[in-house]
Amino acid sequence: MPMIQTVRGPIEAAELGVCYGHEHLLSGPPEPSPNEMDFVLDDEDAAALELRSFRRAGGAAVVEMTTPDYGRDVAGLRRISERTGVHIVCAAGYNKDPFSASFVNGVSVEELTERFVREIVEGIDGTGIRAGLVKASSTLNEISQVAEKVFRAAAAAHLRTGAPVSTHTEAGTMALEQVRLLESAGVDPRCVVIGHMDRKLDLSYHLEVASTGVFLGYDQISKVQYYLDRERAEAIAHLVDAGYGSRILLGGDLARRSYWPAWGHAEGPGFAYILEGFVPRLRQIGVSDAAVDDLLITNPARAFAFSAPETA
Repeated sequence: MPMIQTVRGPIEAAELGVCYGHEHLLSGPPEPSPNEMDFVLDDEDAAALELRSFRRAGGAAVVEMTTPDYGRDVAGLRRISERTGVHIVCAAGYNKDPFSASFVNGVSVEELTERFVREIVEGIDGTGIRAGLVKASSTLNEISQVAEKVFRAAAAAHLRTGAPVSTHTEAGTMALEQVRLLESAGVDPRCVVIGHMDRKLDLSYHLEVASTGVFLGYDQISKVQYYLDRERAEAIAHLVDAGYGSRILLGGDLARRSYWPAWGHAEGPGFAYILEGFVPRLRQIGVSDAAVDDLLITNPARAFAFSAPETA
């Protein structure tokens, strides 16, 4: 049976349930300035409140994409998972440059690969908590030299462990370039999630990316500063009608305090919003219950399951 690695241990993919594909629970920039405090998520109680709300709405799992260069706390994630019963998948890999630079500069691709493999196979920082995927990130309209090293190491770690690869795109750019880079390193696109695609709602572009076989992360839901959710829903419906409903994941990427009612922001969408607000919108425009189940259950179970390792 396909297996997914969570912070509480491995589970069968069929056990995952309703899952958001890209979230943050404990995260934040290193040495934040006063005007960056909105990005600092450091309260386990608040995270537990949000996940309980998510679970009441029907949620069962989240993929937590925070990396060590942006405040990753896997022991905290395990405590939150134990308190709430929500499955949490955590990440190896790195955020975008410049956050990743101090971790990557002067380190070879081979050394990065060993670092990622160790976190997947043995555990992170002596906790025994194993990463369930590898993250790689690019910046706006560019894959920098720093980023390319991380992508190549992520690819090598995937080939050795079978862990899926999930990416950050900046404003939805460089998706095809990410796919080509990973493919050139031997990664099957079906083992890759390309994140933040709904930051650039260009349907012809999304169809081209989906045709490669990767999963597309529609993980900016509720963020009206980029697009209205009506536009996101219509784009998803179009992709479903075009035969790509099996390649889409949903998420909120709620990496600010101001997005969380549990942080005192009653106007924030919170973790229940996709299930309580966005999914009804999908149904209203004709997306079937079966297609919704694909987006929330079937697709994440496939996207985050380990594949058979290809190299020793």
